[in-house]
This record gives sequence, C-alpha cells and structure tokens, in this order.
Amino acid sequence: TRKRQKPVSETESRECYKSPFRKPLALLTNRPHCVDSSQHEAFIRSILSKPFKVPIPNYKGPLGLRALGIKRAGLRSPLHDPFEEGALVLYEPPLLSAHDQLKIDKDKAPVHVVVDPVLSRVLRPHQREGVKFLWDCVTSRRIPGSHGCIMADEMGLGKTLQCITLMWTLLRQSPDCRPEIEKAIVVSPSSLVRNWYNEVEKWLGGRIQPLAIDGGSKEEIDRKLVGFMNQRGLRVPSPILIISYETFRLHAEVLQKGSVGLVICDEGHRLKNSENQTYQALNSLNTPRRVLISGTPIQNDLLEYFSLVHFVNSGILGTAQEFKRHFEIPILKGRDADASEAERHKGEERLKELISIVNRCLIRRTSDILSKYLPVKIEQVVCCRLTPLQAELYKNFLKQAKPVEELKEGKISVSSLSSITSLKKLCNHPALIYDKCVEEEEGFMGALDLFPAGYSTKSVEPQLSGKMLVLDYILAVTKSTSNDKVVLVSNYTQTLDLFEKLCRNRRYLYVRLDGTMSIKKRAKIVERFNSPSSPEFIFMLSSKAGGCGLNLIGANRLVMFDPDWNPANDEQAMARVWRDGQKKTCYIYRLLSTGTIEEKIFQRQTHKKALSSCVVDEEQDVERHFSLGELKELFTLNETTTSDTHDKIKCRRCVNGHQVRPPPEGSDCTSDLSQWNHCADKRGLQDSVLKAAWDAAVTFTFHHHSHEEQRGIP
Repeated sequence: TRKRQKPVSETESRECYKSPFRKPLALLTNRPHCVDSSQHEAFIRSILSKPFKVPIPNYKGPLGLRALGIKRAGLRSPLHDPFEEGALVLYEPPLLSAHDQLKIDKDKAPVHVVVDPVLSRVLRPHQREGVKFLWDCVTSRRIPGSHGCIMADEMGLGKTLQCITLMWTLLRQSPDCRPEIEKAIVVSPSSLVRNWYNEVEKWLGGRIQPLAIDGGSKEEIDRKLVGFMNQRGLRVPSPILIISYETFRLHAEVLQKGSVGLVICDEGHRLKNSENQTYQALNSLNTPRRVLISGTPIQNDLLEYFSLVHFVNSGILGTAQEFKRHFEIPILKGRDADASEAERHKGEERLKELISIVNRCLIRRTSDILSKYLPVKIEQVVCCRLTPLQAELYKNFLKQAKPVEELKEGKISVSSLSSITSLKKLCNHPALIYDKCVEEEEGFMGALDLFPAGYSTKSVEPQLSGKMLVLDYILAVTKSTSNDKVVLVSNYTQTLDLFEKLCRNRRYLYVRLDGTMSIKKRAKIVERFNSPSSPEFIFMLSSKAGGCGLNLIGANRLVMFDPDWNPANDEQAMARVWRDGQKKTCYIYRLLSTGTIEEKIFQRQTHKKALSSCVVDEEQDVERHFSLGELKELFTLNETTTSDTHDKIKCRRCVNGHQVRPPPEGSDCTSDLSQWNHCADKRGLQDSVLKAAWDAAVTFTFHHHSHEEQRGIP
C-alpha cells in the first residue's frame, strides 16, 4: 500500500517549488538581499561620479547646461557656428591680442552674427550678398547714423527671401548676444499679404508665428494690433506683423503708439509721393530701421527718387528744398536741349554725386543673374493685322471723333483720353465697343451697320479680331501639342470676359483672378494652378488686379493681350512665369495690332525718353507726358505697314523687310528692340506654336532670348 503524503502548506509550496523547465526570474523569497554599508556607499558614489549622458546613441548636441538662475561662466558665444562650412557671417568681432583678451569684460565681448543655417543653405550667392548689404544698412554700419535701405533687385531674384532672412536674424541675434529687435512690420499690397505669410512659413517652417491681417472688422483689427504692439521681452509670441497699405493707413494710430524694430515696405514705389497719406502714416512710425522693396527701377523723376530715399534715410539728401536747389535744378538744366556746356557739365557732376550717395543705401541686381538658374525665356512682340471690320470701325472713328478735330486746332481735352481707351478696346475686339455703336456715341455714329448681320455679343467670334484669332491659334496649338499651361493678361476686365467665353467654347479649363477676389481665395487658386496634376490649362489675370508678386510657375507661356502705358506693369506681369522654380522654356507673347495706337503705346514704352518709373500710371496722366504732335500721331492708322515699330527703328540689318544680319553677339531680350531678331515671315521663328499661328493674322514679329541655352532649346 502506498503511504499517503502529508499535505503541503501553501507557503511551503511557494518557497520550495522550482520548475524543472526554467530558471527563476528573481529570488523566490520576499526577504531583502542585504549588503554591507561600505558596498552600498561605493555603489552610490560610482553612480554620482559619472557625468550625465543623453540616452540617444551618438548624440552630439548641446547638453542643456543652462539652469534657471545660474549664470553661465566663460565667454559669450554666437547663436550659430561661424566656422561651419557655408556659414554666412554678417558680423565678425574685432580680433583681440592675448593681452586684450585678458582685460576685456567677458560679459560685454561682442560675438559673431551668423545667419541661421536653415536659411543660409538655401541662399544663392547674390542673395547672400543682398542679406549682408541689408544687415549693414539697417544696423547703421554702412552709413553711420542712417538705418534704412532700398532693395531694388529686379523681379525673380528672391527679394522676399532676403528680407525674411534679415528679419529672422535681427529678431534672434546681434553682436551684443541678444536680439537686435523685438518686432517687425511688413507692409505690402493687399494681394501679397497672404503670399508673405506663406513665404515666412515656407522658409522658417513653424519657427515663428507671424500675424497676417487680411480682413475683419475695425474693432477686431484694432484689438489684434494693440495686442501686437503690447508684446515685450526676449521671446515675443508673434514678432512679425504682415499688413496691407490700406489697412495700415486706416489703423496707423494704433501702430504709432509704441516702437517697432523694423518696417519693410513691399512694392515700395507706392511711396514715391511724400504728400500722400500712406507715406505720411508710415513715416510717422517710430522706427529708424526701414527697408523699401521695389523691383521697378526709379528713374528720371528726381522728386520721386528723393521721396523714396528720404523715407528710408531722412536727411541723407537734405530737405526737399535743398535737394531741389542742389540736385534737381542743375540736373534738369543740364539735360535741356538748349543747355550751355557749363550747365551740362554741372548737371553731370551733380547726377554723379547723387548716384554715389544713393548707391550707398540702394542695391539693385538685374535678372541676368537668373540665367544661371533658370531655363531660357523667349520674348516675342507679335504684330497682328486688324480684321476688315476693325479697320473700318477704326477709320470711321478717326473721321468722326472730336479729339482729332481739337488736336488739329491745337487743343487737348479729357475726351482725347476716353478716345484713346475706345481705340485700345477696338484693337482688342469690336465686341468691346459694340454698346457704344448701339448708342451711337461720339466716333461710332453709323458704325452698327458695319457689323455682320445678326451679330450678337453673346458669342465670342474670334474671327472679328486679328489678335483674338492669333490667340485662338496659340491656345489650340499649345493644347494639342504639349502639356504647357498658359497665362493670359489684359488691362481690361471686359477682355477677360471674352477670354472666358472663348475658353468655354473650346472647352478649356481655366481660372480667373481679378480685383474682386479675396486674398485667401487667390492664394488657394494660385497654389492649385501651379500643381502639375491640376487640370486647369489657362490662368487669366487682370494686369491692374495686383498680379504683382504672384508666382505662376505652373505655366510657361504668357500672352500679354494689350500693352500698358507703364512698362513697369507689363514687366511685372511678364515676370509671373519666368522666375525661380520654373523648369521649362518660357514663351512670352506680346500682341500688338499693326499700325494702330497699340504700336504707338509700345514705342512709347521702349523709347529711352519714357520714364521707366511708374510716372504714367493712369491714362489721366497722358496729356502731361505727350506733346501735341505726339498726341496727333496717336490718332492715325497705318494700313500699309507690316510693323510701324520696325519702320521707326530704321533697321539696317533688314533688306526689303528680311533680316540679313543676325542680332549683335551678346544681345538678349533686355537689349534695345533694334538688336532683336526681326521676322517678316515665319521662317526665322524659334517657337513652333507661333509658326503654326502665323497665317491667322501675324504681319511681323520681333523675338529674342534671355540667354543662350547650353544644351539647345528643350
């Protein structure tokens, strides 16, 4: 018989049982494992003697030695390493001998100012130079006692990025080891407020939270601005305010109560008139550091020149009266056709003196720097024949219109200005003046009979306008032979309405931007259009709707449907596609109606005498800038020419209308028109799209490239 086993108590089983399959994980008793005191002390000492090590493999960053309330010993150090490869150093402390180093107060020793590597890695060489120039100006190192400058780089050179780099550097560091400024304000046209916000976000990626004001009630905006102005201390939550000129002017009182470290005025040529309210509101801001951005050159109008320079560095050119006496009068006298040799010489001397003063606070680089980074741009001035209907309406108008009579009598009146607009619209399409014909307005009596029977403005009828015919061809050929996108630009919203009808007829997907659109919506539309996967083929832009600053690199073809009096507006519009980020060859088409007022406007633009600043902003100014003879010439139609502009050049490289000598070496599309390629037929064209459209209504083309393509035109 088997012996019955004595039952094992629970505690015994827990203590004695050991599994044969695995070792115990820990001691199976609850009794503490005793060590003697000397062993324990040694163990604790060994832990404390080891320095702290960040528990990340191969971590080489700072160990966070700063502790609250404890002053760091030793020399002050710059925010970023000045000796790192590619570092952009804006300030270098003077070298000290060993003896001086012992004597210097370590808490006051100046440190290097080094641009954040996040930005310096993306800056191109000309941008690094620009940032250094800006920093030297606003910290008064370039002109002692003056803290302003004008950034006048041409479009597409990255003025925004250079200014963001300047702001970020000033907000974070100085030779004195603390921020140079607490707050900065960017004032821009309303269409660019969102663009500035996006650019700050793009380059600084969440390191900073700008405050962009692009809408809201007066109370709401005032509340935000008061909050912005009340921020103080080393780490201001929203150190950058982005605001439009209009909003700034309306709320200037709030912003004038405190001080601001830096103000940046984008599209700063708006401040060319020191009498206007915006200028005065900005000028009364309590900030010495002022940067004015203007991609439009300031030329010839000396008082505007003075206003801009005086805004950024008041006193550098004296008072307005002193400037007039010392510079303006001698320079203008010297330019006069009847000036004596002494006056001419004095004028030249004063102009040199003025330029040498201004160049100390103005930096301007031209877009030929871009040719290293950008694909080729082919610019084409395309003269388009008027259709028989347009020619009849044009001649009819010239016979009847009052201005023509008045000009013969030597008078100029307001009606001559509205007549100019009527003729410009007729050149675009007869539909734009159809209502005037119906109402038999001055110049359009009996014109209705010239329209085809059953004509209606509901349909677009491209065959009634030479330029519209050429545009129709350009779009159709582009759509069917490539995946290129097109930007269409016109001065008139009525013309954009016609473009819309054409696009709906041809089933082209399009987007349209004009002055009525909210800024947020603009930004979304532009972003979408630029995406290669978006289906939109056409982007329509009113040249008056603040297209400045827009980045439309999704397109690589741009059609300027009508010329503007002010070349700066045309330049602005054309620079929308040929800019940083563009990967394809760009084609610019500037359409002009042959022998009409449009060619005269275009000649006026290219004429050396034309002020290439923004003088002729509105047509109201036209009479100030035209002699009677020139105005008379506007009201003529040359039906026999293939290009009135080519006739005026008196070209020696063309024989019987055909170019026999190529443009001079080294010329490009910034050269004078006489140095471009001249084509009276399609044989000399480089652009296959224009070749295909030639027979529609093209009579003559000028074309040139921005630079030589290294690998042949793609």
